[in-house]
Amino acid sequence: MTVLILAGERDISADRMVRALGERGVPVFRADLGWFPETLTLDAELRDGRWVGRLVGRLVTPHREVALEELRSVWYRSPSTFRFPAGLSGTERQHALHEAKLGVGGVLGALPVLWVNHPSRHADAGYKPRQLVAAARAGLAVAPTLVTNDPAAVRRFATQCGPAGVVTKMFGAPAISEQGGRRVALTKRLSPARLADLRGVEISAHQFQRWAPKREEARVIAIGRQVHGVAIRADSAAAYVDWRADHDALSYERIDPPAEVQRGVRTVLADLGLVYGAFDFVIGPDGTWIFLEVNPGGQFGFVEDQAGLPLTAALADLLARGAP
Repeated sequence: MTVLILAGERDISADRMVRALGERGVPVFRADLGWFPETLTLDAELRDGRWVGRLVGRLVTPHREVALEELRSVWYRSPSTFRFPAGLSGTERQHALHEAKLGVGGVLGALPVLWVNHPSRHADAGYKPRQLVAAARAGLAVAPTLVTNDPAAVRRFATQCGPAGVVTKMFGAPAISEQGGRRVALTKRLSPARLADLRGVEISAHQFQRWAPKREEARVIAIGRQVHGVAIRADSAAAYVDWRADHDALSYERIDPPAEVQRGVRTVLADLGLVYGAFDFVIGPDGTWIFLEVNPGGQFGFVEDQAGLPLTAALADLLARGAP
C-alpha cells in the first residue's frame, strides 16, 4: 500500500516525509498537480462503485506509476495548480482548468483513503469566520471580532474595545504579489490616525479584532489525536505585534497546552472535518489561551526544528497507518 504526496517540487517538508516513510518501509508516490496534464496522466475507471486505475508520472523518471486501489493515504501538501500548454486561449485555459479540477479532483477525492487533509475540507476550513465560530463552540476563548466594509462600524467597534485597541489582519494568505515583488500584510494595530482615515475599507471585507495583550504566543500542531505545542516569545516591538515580522527576535520552547485547550483543538478539528491543523494562540499575562486561527495546511518544519517536536514522525506514522 502506497502513500500519495501531493506537493510542490521544492518542498522541504515533503522531502522529509518521503525519507520518513521510506524508513518505515512505506512506498511513496510524490507528484505535483501542476504536472498535469503534461507530465502527469490519470487513467481511472469506475468499477463496482470504486475508481481503479493509475496515476502515471513522467517528470522525475521516464515512467513511474501507482495504482489508485493501492493507495492507503494522501497528504495534500499545498500542491500547485494545474498547468496547461502555452498555446491555449484564455477561454480554453479556463475550461481546461475547470474540467481538470472536477475530473482529477473528483476521482482522487472519492478514493476511500485517509486524507490529510481532504481538499474539500481544507477549502471549507479556510474561512476564518467559520473557524472562530467552531472555536467558540469548542469552548476556546476567542477575541471579539468584527467583519465589515463599513468605516463607521470599525470606529464603533474600536470604541467598544476601549483602551485595549484594535488590530486588523488578513482573512487569507498574507503574501501579496505587487509590482513584480512579494509583500507581506502582517497584523497591524490601528492607531488613532489610522482610525481617522479608513479609506479603502469600503472596497472589500476586512477583519478587525480587539487587541489581546500577550505574555507569549503558541503554535499548536494537531496530527490526528496528537496535540503538540510550542511557545513563541518575541524580543522586539515588531515581533510582539506579529511574530512573523521579525524571526530573528524569536525564541521557542516546547510546551504542553492545557487539557482544556487540547480538548478544544480536537473538537475544532472534528467540527471542520480535518485530520491536521496548525493552530495559533495568544497566551495572555494571566495564562489565558486565546484562539486566533487554524491553518489546515500550516507549516510545521520551523517549530519542529526550533523546539525539537517529532512532527514529521507523527505525521508519517499516521499516513503509514492510513484509513481504518
